[in-house]
Formats: sequence, C-alpha cells, structure tokens
Amino acid sequence: MIADGDVPRVAAEFAIPTGAWVVKRLRSGHINATYLVSAGDRRYVLQRINTDVFPDVEGLMRNIELVTGFLLDRGHETMRVIRTRDGASYVKADSGTWRMFSYIAHTISYDAVPDADTFRSAGAAFGEFQNQLADFDASQLTETIAHFHDTPHRFEAFKAAVATDVKGRAAGCRDEIAFYMDHADRYGTIVDGLCDGTVPLRVTHNDAKLNNILMDAETHAARAIIDLDTVMPGSMLYDFGDSIRFGASTALEDERDLGKVHFSPELFRAYTEGFLGKVLPSITPSELELLPCAGTMMTLECGMRFLADYLAGDTYFAIRYPEHNLVRARTQIKLVQEMEEQADDIAAIVADVAERLS
Repeated sequence: MIADGDVPRVAAEFAIPTGAWVVKRLRSGHINATYLVSAGDRRYVLQRINTDVFPDVEGLMRNIELVTGFLLDRGHETMRVIRTRDGASYVKADSGTWRMFSYIAHTISYDAVPDADTFRSAGAAFGEFQNQLADFDASQLTETIAHFHDTPHRFEAFKAAVATDVKGRAAGCRDEIAFYMDHADRYGTIVDGLCDGTVPLRVTHNDAKLNNILMDAETHAARAIIDLDTVMPGSMLYDFGDSIRFGASTALEDERDLGKVHFSPELFRAYTEGFLGKVLPSITPSELELLPCAGTMMTLECGMRFLADYLAGDTYFAIRYPEHNLVRARTQIKLVQEMEEQADDIAAIVADVAERLS
C-alpha cells in the first residue's frame, strides 16, 4: 500500500514545476500503480513500477527512451519521459521505484470496444505502430520479460503451477486445466516460425489491447500508443492476436456471466481491415497465412497465464477478489472455443480483406 503523502514527495524528485500539486489515482491496470499529477496547467503521469514483474528497471526505461525517442524524432506523437532533477529516468524511494511521463491531453481510451469503426481505427493504429518502427534496430532492445509471448514456455510454467498447486486450487478447476492440456500441440505455432525464420522478427508492442491506444477525445482518431513496458522484438502476430483476444469479444475479460462472452466476427473483420490496411505492403506470406489463428493463439496463451497465476496464488495479475484470475481464464476459454468453431469463417475474412486491399 502506498501512503498518500508518498506520491507528492516522489513527484518532487522529477523536473516539473514546483508548487501546489493535485494528485489523483488513475486506474492501475494489472501491473503498475498510476497517478495523475497536475502542476498548474501542466499534467504528468507518475507510475510506481512493479519491480517484481520488471526487475531490470534500467533496461526497461532504456527501451522506452529508445522507442519514444525514435518516434519523436520522426514527428510521431508518443509519451515523453520526464527525467528526475538529477537527470535519471526513474527514482528509487522507500515506497518503490517510480517514473514520470508527460500527459497526453484531450484523449480517451476504451476498456471495451464501443463499435466496429473504433475497433477498425485501433487496428490501423497498431498497424501504423508497426510501420513507424519498421526501421528501428530491434537488437538495441532489452527483453524486459523473458519468454513473454513464448507460448511453449508459458505452457511449461502452467504445468509447473498445476503440479505444485501451492494454494490447493487445482481440484476446483479440473476442466479448465484439461482444456489447456488438450491444446498442447498448438502452442508452438508462432514461436516455431520465429525460430526457423519463416516468421520475421519485428519490434512489437506485445500488449496490444484497445486501452493502450489514446484516441482524440473529439475525433476519436488514434493519437498515441502507450504502455510500452513490453515493447520487445517479437512477431506482428502477437500484436494482432492480442488485440483480437481483447477487442473482438462482446464482454470484458473478467465477465462472470459466460453467456455474455462471445467472439464477434464483425469486430474481427473491422480490426483486420484497419490492421491490414497499414501493414499489407510489408506483411510476409507466412504472416498472412498465420493471421487467422493469431487471435486463438494469444487467447490460449493469456487464459493459460490467468489460470497459472490463480493456481500459484495470484502473484502476477492484480485481482479484486479471490477467483478473479479463474474468472478471467474462463472467459478466454469461451472465446477460444468460439474461435475454433468459426475458424473457417475467420480465415475467409482475412482472405477477403487481403484481396480487397491488394
């Protein structure tokens, strides 16, 4: 828990105007605690970094500075790192390790997709993000979370969580465990392509959810991609698939009522139109071939991670109640089941969109 008085004291370490500040807690997401600091007419985002998730803070902040600097140099809107008064990119305090960014004003973000047009714009935003970083040397980047989208590695961690069952929870979710065990032959689909070179290595966001896009509050056009903690070398299939997992669902990922959770072909088509509209000139045949299954792969991986964290005692994802991660895992299972039922239709949508845009 962070004491109220800690946040202003930490904010004072950064090179922002002094004086009376207004501090407001923002939604914290799964990982970091986030605050809005208002200093006169200027606003900043102050975050306490979860060093359990990101122990290499130096490498993390170097990644972010490299990527945002590259984007800013080319005239693209993005977050700006606010340095400390001593010139560092972060500060260590008794309450944790903190960093600060400029606040991008007059923007909104969505936790759920409001309509197909907005999701199409989201697809175009992450497709354009790929394009903007196409010339960035990915070898400069640190792997902030090892094996982040390495699905076979995640499966090994899942099996270990099942085997140890430190909280004695496995007996209550045998069906969910069996679901992920039964899909073991699918988990190497993307990683194997990266290893043998058939899937090209690219700079990817690796957490391409709708709520990581800031959209203009009036025009609803995408302004900037945020939450760059997981920007690493990877596959564009990761970004596309995670967006589909999160955005082509009719409910939030922690919806308790599974009757409300469905895969939406309409939203899938909209996002595919936006994404392919930007990356089609550079996408490889192997990437295009795997695009229809990318959503299924990322939904399998994320649900498996939710369930593994539930079995391990909720050490990674923030929860609001004891079964929160189990609920999340169940929504992902429901989505995978519907994606698999509609696999032929999904492939037909990708083929149709690609043909029309060619």
